[in-house]
Amino acid sequence: MNPDIYGNFLKAYQAGNQDLEVLLHNNYTTAEDFPVSVFFREDEDLNDIEVFALNLCDGKILDIGAGAGVHSLILQRNNLDVTALEISEGACEVMKKRGLRKIINANVMDYRAEKYDTLLMMMNGIGFCGYVDELRKFLIHAKNILKPSGQILFDSSDVSYLYEDEAPEPDSYYGEIDYQYEFNGEKGDWFSWLYADENLVAGLAKETGYQLQIMFRDDDNAYLGKLTLV
Repeated sequence: MNPDIYGNFLKAYQAGNQDLEVLLHNNYTTAEDFPVSVFFREDEDLNDIEVFALNLCDGKILDIGAGAGVHSLILQRNNLDVTALEISEGACEVMKKRGLRKIINANVMDYRAEKYDTLLMMMNGIGFCGYVDELRKFLIHAKNILKPSGQILFDSSDVSYLYEDEAPEPDSYYGEIDYQYEFNGEKGDWFSWLYADENLVAGLAKETGYQLQIMFRDDDNAYLGKLTLV
């Protein structure tokens, strides 16, 4: 069984090892130190997109890819009905210790037990899809867990600036980027993370029966999107 590198470094950080070193390898430049503290931020540390998104959340909320529970904990403190869904068992342990009441340890693509008013996917949460075709599959699957009048809130960004000096591979979308975590000398599996520009999401939304609204843009090519069923 592959190690849960992600969950392991979250647990280590929570246990007090806050100077730990995590490297994030990628397929476009050298490995970088990864700041684990980003998963343990408080209300005052959120960026404008996150604040805007949390203010739009309503009804029954599913926080997909909840990580260490940054957003779910804030929503819970604000007395909103939020459930955190996370594929990493270690991350779920961290959220439980942090006091989050509703946690589901599952892959969202296998989950269809309930329907929600808001599907929340922050910190480029739709990126878990990895590839354009997988994002299309997720949007189709999301109809199983989204109420007819519900909303999907997500942030993403246009990373075309990464290829100012050289063209991306011709057979793939430039926002499909490969990553690998390394912690305590142990490396996890490589995984693809998708950074989807507005036009791509708008096209997939139309194709799969949604309408895309851009709710907020920042100065770093990032945006907050809202998807609703047509």
